[in-house]
Amino acid sequence: MEELLRPLALEILLMKKILKMVGIALLSFVLIIILGVTLFLTFSPQFGKSPSKAQKQEFAKTDHYEDGKFVNRSASPMNIDIIENLKEFTKKAPERSPAKAIDPLKIDSAQIANHPDSSTQLIWFGHSTFLLQINGLKLLLDPMFGDVPSPHPFLGEKRYSNELPIEIENLPQIDAVIFSHDHYDHLDYKSVKKLKDKVDHFFVPLGLGSHLQYWGVAGEKIQELDWWQETQFRGLRLACTPARHFSGRGLFDRAATLWASWVIQSKDDNIYFSGDSGYDEHFKKIGEKYGPFDFAMLECGQYNEDWKYIHMMPEETAQAAVDLRAKLAMPIHWGAFTLAFHSWTDPVVRVKAKAKELGVNLITPQIGEAIELGALDLPQKEWWLKYVED
Repeated sequence: MEELLRPLALEILLMKKILKMVGIALLSFVLIIILGVTLFLTFSPQFGKSPSKAQKQEFAKTDHYEDGKFVNRSASPMNIDIIENLKEFTKKAPERSPAKAIDPLKIDSAQIANHPDSSTQLIWFGHSTFLLQINGLKLLLDPMFGDVPSPHPFLGEKRYSNELPIEIENLPQIDAVIFSHDHYDHLDYKSVKKLKDKVDHFFVPLGLGSHLQYWGVAGEKIQELDWWQETQFRGLRLACTPARHFSGRGLFDRAATLWASWVIQSKDDNIYFSGDSGYDEHFKKIGEKYGPFDFAMLECGQYNEDWKYIHMMPEETAQAAVDLRAKLAMPIHWGAFTLAFHSWTDPVVRVKAKAKELGVNLITPQIGEAIELGALDLPQKEWWLKYVED
């Protein structure tokens, strides 16, 4: 009997050893993954740097900073079911992105350099990125030139176009960059690294300068502003104005830096840049204080009922143009990335309909198309239709 049981005992012992080795291998794999994620979250420069203790003490003097965080004027809850949202994002929905890669209109550095000082021109790069030429100056607004709006390429979907109207390396010297807030689809680490030596000055909301300095931008190049603060820059008046949104790049820095919209005024033109914002009374207040505006770039895209207080619905975008007393408006925050569940053309279709109802003069330029303020022929073609699947 003992002779019969010995092979069985050996097999059981062997199985125990195999299971133990498999368990050790699985545990080692999990530990390696945890270690890798921890190291990435701790040392990746993509996450930037939070404001210092001294800065936070200064922020506390404002009336929109509580318990170590900036806050909106109005309550802005986000009722997000993370599991359901993850399921929704993994669904295959062709209408959420173009049927083929978008071909932007190309520009070159000579075209930018030779632009007359007497004319105000904007060129859209998709989403919320613009090159603004005004008063003989060259400004970039929320220059996100990266392929994926996330801390790592594996964590997001690529840009709709395979190239930009012009690459960073071919841009001429830039007088100033204006950032609205520190989310990845607006503040891009690699873009800043490439731009920092060809930009004279950076204008940002409170706290955001910490990221820029951490990435190598000289402190004397950066000016931080609070809501309703103004500054002068080479003949321009810049005003940092409120928005209804939030900020944060990592797991533990939510609302550590301020978010904002911006007013840019020259002797001839009055321009508004919304950044990201849910609809609220601040649009009317900005319109009363700084309007009417010759041109308003207004967020219109990446919305959802779950986060309706921090991103406007398209109909609210049209109403915001009315509140601001904008003579001309343009929907932005669409046309480049998929960051919500609606179809990629839903923002522009809906805002056009509401703008017509409200009597808002709306333009819809192609990516890379020049917008000459004051021109009689402004871009209004439905260019996106060629990228919609039949």
